[in-house]
Amino acid sequence: MEIISLNSVNSTQKYLIDAIISKQITPPIGVISKIQTNGVGSRDNSWVGDSGDLFCSFAIDLADLPLDLPLASASIYFSFIMKKILKEYNSDVWLKWPNDFYLGSDKIGGTITKRVSNYLICGIGINLSESKNNFKSLNIDITTKELFKIYTKELENKISWKQVFREFKIEFNSNRDFYAHICGEKRSLKDALLCEDGSLIINKKRIYSLR
Repeated sequence: MEIISLNSVNSTQKYLIDAIISKQITPPIGVISKIQTNGVGSRDNSWVGDSGDLFCSFAIDLADLPLDLPLASASIYFSFIMKKILKEYNSDVWLKWPNDFYLGSDKIGGTITKRVSNYLICGIGINLSESKNNFKSLNIDITTKELFKIYTKELENKISWKQVFREFKIEFNSNRDFYAHICGEKRSLKDALLCEDGSLIINKKRIYSLR
C-alpha cells in the first residue's frame, strides 16, 4: 500500500475522503501526519494529540476486504489488528468495544470507519508519546511511520474476521466494568452478549458498532 506522509493536516480521514471524492487518488492508499489539528473522533468529537502520536488513515476497496467481514464491525476488525501489533512491543493496550484503545482504565486512542462509494476509509489515532496534557500514552519504542508501515503490511494478509473475532471474544471480558455510548446513551457492558458478527445484545436489543 502506498503511504502519503504529511507534516500537518486537519484530519487524515477527511484528507483521504476529499481526495477520493475529487478523484485525486485511488485506493488502496494510506496517509500519516506528524500533526493533526482536527481529527475525527467518536460521536463527532475531535481527536487532537501531540507530535509523536499516531495520526493515520487508509482507504481500501470493499472488494479487497476479507469475505467474511461484517461491514458494521469493520472498526473492531481494524482496531484489533492494530492492538495485536502494539502488544508485540510489550504494550498492555486492550480494545474496548467497538473501537477504543485503552491502557488500564484510560482511553488512549480510537478507530473510525466510513464508507465512501465502493471504498472503506479507516482513521486511527493513538497517544504514543508522553502527553503535554497528562493524557495516558503507550510510550513504545517505534516510530509512527514504522508502526503504520507494519500495520498496512499486515492488512495485506487479509486475516479472516473469524480469526480476529475468536481472539477478541476471549478478551471481551475486559469490557465488563465499562460503558459504551449507544444512540446517545451510556450503556453498561456488564451483561452484554457478544455475537458472532461483532454486535452486542443488551437488554434483549441487538446493537451494532457502526463506527
